[in-house]
Amino acid sequence: MKKLFFALLCISVVSLNAQTKEELQAQKAEKQAIADAAQGEANALQAQIDALPGWRKGAFGTIGGSLSNFNNWYSQGAPNNASGNIGITVNAFANLIEDKFFWRNSLTSNLNWVKLDNKDNPADDDSFNPTTDVFNISSLYGRNIAKNLAVSGLAEYRTTLLDNFNDPGYLDVGVGATWTPIANLIVVVHPLNYNFVFADGDSVFESSLGAKIVADYTRQIGAVNFKTNLSAFQSYKSGDYSNWTWSNSFGYTLWKMIGVGFDFGLRSNKQEALNYSINTLGNTGETFDSVDNDLQSYYTFGLSYKF
Repeated sequence: MKKLFFALLCISVVSLNAQTKEELQAQKAEKQAIADAAQGEANALQAQIDALPGWRKGAFGTIGGSLSNFNNWYSQGAPNNASGNIGITVNAFANLIEDKFFWRNSLTSNLNWVKLDNKDNPADDDSFNPTTDVFNISSLYGRNIAKNLAVSGLAEYRTTLLDNFNDPGYLDVGVGATWTPIANLIVVVHPLNYNFVFADGDSVFESSLGAKIVADYTRQIGAVNFKTNLSAFQSYKSGDYSNWTWSNSFGYTLWKMIGVGFDFGLRSNKQEALNYSINTLGNTGETFDSVDNDLQSYYTFGLSYKF
């Protein structure tokens, strides 16, 4: 009798727990439906706020780094060494959007330092040396002539900060049209643009007249921030003076303002390739016709911070 009573009691407890779990799951589903509806309404309100005239400002970046130290690690060529890698990327924008005009400003910077100290070689360089060095700032002003089309003027400056500042440096100034086919996508086509090139005592670099094309897409979707930007100059004087840069940044927020980020970029610039071959590699007989204009690239991966 006692065994029968115990068995019935166990069955009752299991049945009660099962019912309780199902009830809790049903309550959770109801609450989740309410939360989803509220989030949808909040997103709709935010879309209306974003569409209002005024300033839009934001920034996000990536910090990547590693440090290591080896002592008597005989399996490698330098058994006693200290090494490090530090990278910082910042993407920022400040856009004024009004009914009849817009003024869009952006800044992109990617800086990277590398250190390799061979402790057995007192003559080597034990400091952090710059590697990736990218700085770009632009300002675009436009007057609307249609819903998604504007007459515009652009000023864009590109150089390095850590090494050889403004040597070379590039300043594009031009006028043309800006097309905004969808939200957050900006396409600039300026057939009248002058590319000023600044360099100290070097005949490789030359300024010229040409066309400027820029495509930029910057957006935040929940915890994801991303930006892609293509900036190209096509010289009317010679294709040797043309150049383009494509930069991309991605950030995913994991906790509060901290997350993971990934940045990569590609560039083609024949003037820079020729300058490197002559002044760094010592190929004094190199010309635009003989130089290998290899594709330039960089990437940074690490922690990200949303400002």
